[in-house]
This record gives sequence, C-alpha cells and structure tokens, in this order.
Amino acid sequence: MMRVNAEHSLVRALGVWGLAASIVNLTVGGGIFRLPAAAATALGPAAPIAYVICAIAMGLIVLCFAEAGSRVSLTGGLYAYVEVAFGPLVGFLTGVLLWAGISVATAAVSSFFADALGTLVPAIATGFARNVVLSGVLLCFALLNIAGIRGASRFVSVMTVAKLLPLLLLIVVGVTAVKGANLAWTTSPAAGDVARASTVLIFAFLGVESALVPSGEVRDPSRTVPRAILIAMIGVTVLYLAVQIVTQGILGAALAGQKTPLAEAADVVIGKSGQMLILIGSTVSMFGYLSGMILSAPRMLFALGRDGFLPAPFARVHERYRTPYIAIAVHTVIVIALAVRGRFEVLVLIANGTILLVYAACCVAVLVLRRRGVQESGTPFRAPLAGGIPILALAVIVWLLTSLTVSEWKAIAIVIGAALVVYGASLPSRRAAAVARAGTTA
Repeated sequence: MMRVNAEHSLVRALGVWGLAASIVNLTVGGGIFRLPAAAATALGPAAPIAYVICAIAMGLIVLCFAEAGSRVSLTGGLYAYVEVAFGPLVGFLTGVLLWAGISVATAAVSSFFADALGTLVPAIATGFARNVVLSGVLLCFALLNIAGIRGASRFVSVMTVAKLLPLLLLIVVGVTAVKGANLAWTTSPAAGDVARASTVLIFAFLGVESALVPSGEVRDPSRTVPRAILIAMIGVTVLYLAVQIVTQGILGAALAGQKTPLAEAADVVIGKSGQMLILIGSTVSMFGYLSGMILSAPRMLFALGRDGFLPAPFARVHERYRTPYIAIAVHTVIVIALAVRGRFEVLVLIANGTILLVYAACCVAVLVLRRRGVQESGTPFRAPLAGGIPILALAVIVWLLTSLTVSEWKAIAIVIGAALVVYGASLPSRRAAAVARAGTTA
C-alpha cells in the first residue's frame, strides 16, 4: 500500500517520443565524438562490424527491458523489475548497483563536460572556477527537475535534437568527401580483435537502463516502453554506423589515434568553422546527457526510500511540483562531490561492471515475470522466440563480463558489500513497518 500510494502521487506524463528522446539522449553522450578513432585503431576499415555486433547484443538485452517494462510500471526501472521477480534482497542489490553505475557515469561525464567547456572558455578550465561552473550546471538541472517532470522531459527532448544536429551535419556534408579506398578492407579482422573492440563499444549503447528509471511517470507503459526502446535503438545504431563510415571515409588511416576524430573530419570537409561546431556539439551532447541523468537517476533513490531501504524522506514528493525533490537534491550533491574530487578513470572503474550485472539480473527476471504472469496495465509486450531472447542476452552479458579486470571486480565487490550493510541496517525498521501495516489492516 505504501508503494502504491507513493506511485499514485507521481504524474504519468512521459509518452513514447518523450521516453525515446530520453533514451537517445542518455545513449548518445560524449562517447560518439571519440568512438570512431578507438574503433579504427582496433579494426581499421572493418570497424563497422563491431557496431553491428554491439547493436545485436543490445537488441537482445533491450527486448528483455521492453518486456519487463511492459509488465512492471513502478518507478525504479530495472530495480523494480528485478525486485518484483526475486524479492527485496536481490532487488535492493540490483537497485544499488544500478544507482552506483549511473552515478559514477554521470560524475565521469560531468568531469569531461567541465574539461570540454574549459577548452572553449580557458578562464574556467581549472581550479575553483571549473568546480563552481560544474556545480552550478548540475544544481540548475536539479532545480529544473524539482520544478516538474513535464518541463524536464521537454528540455531533454530539446537537448536531444540540439546534440544530434552537428552529427547529422557532418554525415550529410561529409558523405560527399568519403573516399572508397579508405573503406576498403586489406585483410579480414581476427575474431579476437572483433571481440575486444565490441567489448569496448558496447558501452556506447548503454543508457536505456537510466532512461527507464522514471517508469512510474510513463503513460501506458505496456505500449510506451517497447515502442520508445525500438525507436531509440534503431536510430542510435544507424547514427553510429553513419558517423563511423563517414569519418573513416574522410580520414582513412589517420583516423586511428585521433583525440577528436569528428572535429578533425569536419576540419577536412568544412574547415575551422566546422571543427569548432563539432567541438561545441560535443559539449552540448554531454550537457544533454547530464540533463537526462539528473532527470532519471534520482528516481532510483526515491524507489529505495519508497520501499523502506533508505530513510523515508527519500520517498517524499513535493506538494506543488509532484516530484521526489529530496532524492533529486541528495543525488545531485553526491554527483557533484564525485565529479569535483574524482578522476574520470577512477569513476568509470565502478560503472563498467555494475550495469552489466544489472542487465543480467533483468534478463533472468523476465523469465520469472513471464512464468508468474505478472502484468500491471494492458497486454504486456512479449519478446520473440519464446524464452530464447533472455537466454541469448544473458550469454552475451556473461561473455562481456569475462573482459573485466580484477580491479574492476574488486570495485564491484565493495559496492555489493556496502549494499549488504545498508540492507541489514534497514531490516528492523522494515519489519516494524510491516508489522504496523498488518496491525492497521487487521
């Protein structure tokens, strides 16, 4: 009853295009402005193969997301899906891993955003001024989201369009300068090289899990979630392939090792003005990514507070704006602290494996939800090939997890250990609350 009441106080304002824009916004971050060089370094002209493999892998995974999201419409996204399937302990661990991965990824991109902005405006490149600007931007996003999800969702949609325009311009103008010789294969890539490149590039497709966190604020989730995921993932895959092919076709062997590959390609085709446009576009892209993350991630803390794992104030909803304002404020402060004090390399260390483990839990949860016939509104979406899709997705995730280093597994173990401590500490209060609710019912 506590969960239902908390969910009913939220406004279901996100539709198909709003959710699809959020997914695209959180998927197409700063990485697309660097990825072509990394892919070319690993595979040369054969780099598009890795994008196709990543798209297939993420296609299997997001089909599981779509089915789970159509069956469970509670705020929390993947956390809510797993909690409904397996109960509070596994659900809580999933929620913590999801929130930790999202938070450190947001902090890492925040740090990169500040560095990119400092390149454009040298006066704020380092020191106190950098931290003030970074903190101010994140706090503004927090205030925007506290003021209401409708306005925040519209802002995310606008930022999604703004970040895509420079990329589309490069594709449209750059396709005329593509040289066929730069795309020709001289040798076939080794299977091991393709696997390593795919393992790196899979993280360019992440973001769906963050966009699905505000599930309690989605209209008609059984229809909205699958359609939004399909629209977004097709668009992202086509965009990535086009960017890779155009930049490879323009720069050829010179693409490998470039720090700003898209800007260099734009310089060749358009000139310095094009190079500057791409640099600005990368800043705008990260700006939009951060706006979307501050929209989605705090709902994770709201969901944990709603379910009694965190103190009750985390589940409070603003009387006027109907948003989880305390969760938004706390999350933003944590991200600011991580971004200001942490280095990018350290921050992403935790993010890599945590999200993949959450993906694995969600794939297994789909099989459980389907077997139990769980559905909350409308006819749920069903992934094709019966039970085959979740199993194939799980196999892909296990393959990706084998590439993690010992230090990454240690970081994940620390997060899980801390989560178990919090779970144990919250157990007495949750049991007391359950007894009180049972007494009230009686």
